Amino acid sequence: MILCIDSGNSRIKYGLWDGVGWCRSGSCAQADGDALGEIRGEWPMPRRIMLANVAGAGAEAGIRAALGDWGVRLEVVRSTAQAAGVRNGYRDPGRLGVDRWCALIGARALRPGALLVVMAGTATTIDALDGDGNFLGGLILPGQQLMLGALARDTAGLPFAAGEHRAWPQCTDDAIVSGAIEAQVGAIERAWSRLPGNERHCLLSGGNAGLLQPFLAMSMVRMDNLPMYGLKELARETSRET
Repeated sequence: MILCIDSGNSRIKYGLWDGVGWCRSGSCAQADGDALGEIRGEWPMPRRIMLANVAGAGAEAGIRAALGDWGVRLEVVRSTAQAAGVRNGYRDPGRLGVDRWCALIGARALRPGALLVVMAGTATTIDALDGDGNFLGGLILPGQQLMLGALARDTAGLPFAAGEHRAWPQCTDDAIVSGAIEAQVGAIERAWSRLPGNERHCLLSGGNAGLLQPFLAMSMVRMDNLPMYGLKELARETSRET
């Protein structure tokens, strides 16, 4: 059994892989990382515990504490030049966010062909793989809440909007919410138009995936927890190597 933990900017997602599927999964806020400790009383210690963490050293320390004696098996994953059929095209491969790296590996394991991998969370990331598994590059932009918060914080008269998406908004709240959605959807669709290959897929993941999905013009597959699929693949690959 493999325990996969994706520690993001806002939330911790986790799942137990039994070799066939996810037999247990869940999520909690970063501040409530102790929730990870609850699974220790329900399951035997996993053979591997894989962590992708972008929330800093404090978050890692909190996860280790929550795992208790399981912490001896915690493996902190880093982005590398190549793994699990994906080649990292970043100028400095180690600087690619490990959540993006794991999402690319998970996507490659789930779908053949060229891939656009969208993670819609605190930030929205849009990454591309060609059909041979080469990482072409990607975009990072503020997610929905960050966009709304920036307008509320850094302008004199705009609220933290609670509007709805409209094709032609006629009130300020709707204009802000619609603008933030359109900015992200537009970036995704522009990236999709540049993705090479005849066989290509868009995989959409993250906490705001459901917000963006209805407004995307191209076909896509909603695939929650993509980084955890990548962590599972990395664990399986290193097990074969040893």
